[in-house]
Amino acid sequence: MSNGDSGRRVIDGRFRLEARLGGGGMGTVWRATDLALHRSVAVKEVRPPDIDLAEYDPRGARLLRERVLREARALARIDHPNVVTIHHIVDGGEGTYPWIVMELVGGGSLADRLERGPTDPVETARLGREVLAALRAAHDAGIQHRDVKPANVLLRPDGRPVLTDFGIAAIRESTALTTTGSIIGTPDYMAPERIAGDDGGPASDLWSLAMMLYAAVEGEHPLRRGTTMATLAAVLYEDVPPPRQAGPLADVLMRVLVKDPPARPDADTLDRLLAAVAETGAVPEAHEAPSEPTSYRLAPAQPQDAVPGPSGPTTARPVRSARRGRGTTVTLSAVGTVLVGVLAWTLLPDGDGSGSSASGTPTNSATASPPADTSSDKNDKNDKNGGSDGSDKSEQADQSEQADDTDLLTPAGIRSALKALEKETGRDRYGTITVYPDYLSAQVMVEGSRTSYDQYTYYVGRGVQEGTIKAQLAGGAQPMTLDGFDWDRLPALFAEAEKKLNVGKAASRYLLVKSPNDVFDRPAEIMLYLTDDHARSGYLQADARGRVTRVTPAD
Repeated sequence: MSNGDSGRRVIDGRFRLEARLGGGGMGTVWRATDLALHRSVAVKEVRPPDIDLAEYDPRGARLLRERVLREARALARIDHPNVVTIHHIVDGGEGTYPWIVMELVGGGSLADRLERGPTDPVETARLGREVLAALRAAHDAGIQHRDVKPANVLLRPDGRPVLTDFGIAAIRESTALTTTGSIIGTPDYMAPERIAGDDGGPASDLWSLAMMLYAAVEGEHPLRRGTTMATLAAVLYEDVPPPRQAGPLADVLMRVLVKDPPARPDADTLDRLLAAVAETGAVPEAHEAPSEPTSYRLAPAQPQDAVPGPSGPTTARPVRSARRGRGTTVTLSAVGTVLVGVLAWTLLPDGDGSGSSASGTPTNSATASPPADTSSDKNDKNDKNGGSDGSDKSEQADQSEQADDTDLLTPAGIRSALKALEKETGRDRYGTITVYPDYLSAQVMVEGSRTSYDQYTYYVGRGVQEGTIKAQLAGGAQPMTLDGFDWDRLPALFAEAEKKLNVGKAASRYLLVKSPNDVFDRPAEIMLYLTDDHARSGYLQADARGRVTRVTPAD
């Protein structure tokens, strides 16, 4: 590094930095002048988010540098019009991080384009084909992108897309989880299997591509929520709702956006489907709908490594989706549960990070089975009571609670949901529980275990559904029973939250019931969240008896 006559920084005696173009968790991009060839270039300074990585993890820092160099050199060998061209790599040796010199693409990014509004289906399909072509070229060279999103699609002045940041995202595996509990980037476009800890493959990049096209044509992301934690939960737990503005592109997107990677079309099929939309404005009728996802199970979590997964807070009411894969099963690997646990550590109020991300309030697509037929249960109960006149007081009480089961954030509502869970599972010990007005999601402890749990969700009007997540409590979290919780305090707690959280008119509200933690010496507690339309969120914290212990207003 040296300084030019103007005093501006010069890299490797050749590349003079002119202006900062952008930056993120993995470094900063500059517009620069190549002093040898007298042309403008883009220069990316690649560095981990934790500047102290080399001190506490020198081996990790060395592997990071080596991987960046390896993938940048591989990318430099790809000659494709939709792949950013690598001109040069500046390597300062051990103890430094590389600089990557690339072509300067002058038309802004797709993210910039989408700020002006959504794209139409035909335009979106054409763009998707070109980005897919870039991915196929990279996959053929053994490179996965791992971070396909609008900000990483640059546009030439003629509108042609160029995919950038290849390989840079791949180094995230080395640095995504650090001792500071940080995570790089946002989960908006990550495939669910990658969030769950699996390395994924080309099919994971295709998910990200389809999600990006969905956001482009709809003008909103279907699973983005008010916090990174909630978005992670939505990608893991919820189906993608069918798009409303995608026209003939809708079916193509829904074929790709399924949880099970083998159930997604391959790149050749996807290109053919996109071509049909781009060229004729219709999807070929000869193609059948995608098959139901087969069982997909990631590596089982290891108790010593795992930490609690999310309970799935979201910001919209669930609606039924026609594309639910009933056979889908996801067991979080140790990496996946650590990732989610670090987010919980960092983003939930016990940590210092606010974790807020751009919010959206699209319709949620969490699905459930149809309401169970309870006629046999009623007959059994009547038989036990020697008759069928329906006069049993306990049954009347059940019916009374069901009548109030329209808002689970009420004493009667939460009691009815918990009662249904215990009846369905035969268990009464829990990890974290998340409650929204129309559904409750709970980590239900496996019988006889203090760490293993299954995820269950209760939906208003539809009953209990077993979820796809099976994982482990860790990080000091302890299972709990709910006998000591005073649910009758909920109305007063929400009233106090509305007065003190500085949210105004709340667009969403939910609560977390958190189990005790012996590492942090924290008892069981209730946390109430209010969020407005602009993702401004505040929370109120109370003990199990409903006594307020902390109030954190929105900024």
